[in-house]
Amino acid sequence: MAGFRMGEGILRRKPIEHIEETEVGEGTRLERTLGLGQLTAIGVGGIIGAGIFTLAGTVANGTAGPAVLISFLIAGVASAAAALSYAEFAGLIPKAGSAYTYGYAVLGELAGWFIGWDLLLEYTAIVAVVAIGISGYFSFLVNEMGADLPNWMLGAPGTGDGHRVDLFAALLCLLIAFLLNLGIKNAARFETVVVVLKVLVVLLVIAVGVFHVDTTNYNPFFPYGVGGAFTGAATVFFAVFGYDAMSTAAEESKDAQRHMPKAIIYSLAISMVLYVAACLVLTGMQDYRDIDPESGFSTAFKSAGLGGLANLIAVGAIIGILTVMFTFMLGVTRVWFAMSRDGLLPRWFAKTHPTRHVPTRVTWIVGVGSAAIAGFLPIGEAAELTNIGILLAFVVVCTAVIVLRYRQPELPRTFRTPWMPVVPALGVVFSIWLITFLQWQTWARFAVWFALGLVIYFAYSYRRSELARR
Repeated sequence: MAGFRMGEGILRRKPIEHIEETEVGEGTRLERTLGLGQLTAIGVGGIIGAGIFTLAGTVANGTAGPAVLISFLIAGVASAAAALSYAEFAGLIPKAGSAYTYGYAVLGELAGWFIGWDLLLEYTAIVAVVAIGISGYFSFLVNEMGADLPNWMLGAPGTGDGHRVDLFAALLCLLIAFLLNLGIKNAARFETVVVVLKVLVVLLVIAVGVFHVDTTNYNPFFPYGVGGAFTGAATVFFAVFGYDAMSTAAEESKDAQRHMPKAIIYSLAISMVLYVAACLVLTGMQDYRDIDPESGFSTAFKSAGLGGLANLIAVGAIIGILTVMFTFMLGVTRVWFAMSRDGLLPRWFAKTHPTRHVPTRVTWIVGVGSAAIAGFLPIGEAAELTNIGILLAFVVVCTAVIVLRYRQPELPRTFRTPWMPVVPALGVVFSIWLITFLQWQTWARFAVWFALGLVIYFAYSYRRSELARR
């Protein structure tokens, strides 16, 4: 009987019909202030950034060559299938937590726990990876200005002669935590302004770079074979799913049921158009073997005799990639907040600021944690912490949207995923397929994190969750 009760317990689900009306404790409320434009800006801010300014050059140089364009398209198709599933859930369950909340409501408590637990690590690692990417452009600017900074502060141990810490990357993480703690309204205004500046920089890169394209650089298009493009897709995948972190802010949207689905679709569509055009320009301006893996566009424009524009691009990259950090730190803090409010983690973490209505405690913890990763881990090792959990979250969301459509077809949906169940099924297949391209070290780290989560769930969360108390 005990085994039966436990099996029943881990499958208990949050009732969707009452999620929106659920009363929360004093001091655990978020403020609804975000409109459609701000939500879309947060989504674009999360998608456009490291993918264009860092990963495009990294994958072109060592994995896919000019076929980096195909890598982004493959990742974009897989991401679009999941995005449509997220859009349906975002309109149906407009609460903080995104994939964690969706999984909890449809597949049960244990599934929700593990998705939330995964996202805590994945999103925090993404913040760190992006900070390290910005640091690469910062180093480019410092060299161009002839400044001579001490080596100890320019990179993580083992990344260069005398490197001890990537100080700039660590400080950026703390800066984003500070901005988020100012309140979602002020933080979103900052994000919107910076996203507009970033998009203008990308459009400038495309508009000027197209006149310096040499089509012979596209030959061979698949220097590492078709498999290189697929491997590249697994690498760049985390650059095309910022909308899922944006969906964690549903509880801070003025009209989440209408605006969230639109913001998800708009942000992915805008970003993919810019990605395709930017990749064509980058691989057309330089031979893929000469592209700098860390500051690809700046070095490409410098090689074309456009040194002033190269410096402007570096500045734009630093400012623009900040928005990716903002979106994913927003995401991890809202997932942590939702899990704590549900009792799966200590409720102390769900306490919000009395006037700003933001979870300041978890925001500072994430800020310090991501700063430690950014400061002391090389970008490759930090990046390996990111993809597998996000892909598994996509599998859960795409599966859950199919299950819920057939289990409760009568629920009022402001957006319905088209071509059900084909589209979400494609999201599942693409995500599992991309997982197979990840290295065994990634699986090993994930297994350790998974095991730790299992211990915490059965030692603490199983008996202390809000549903268990009821």
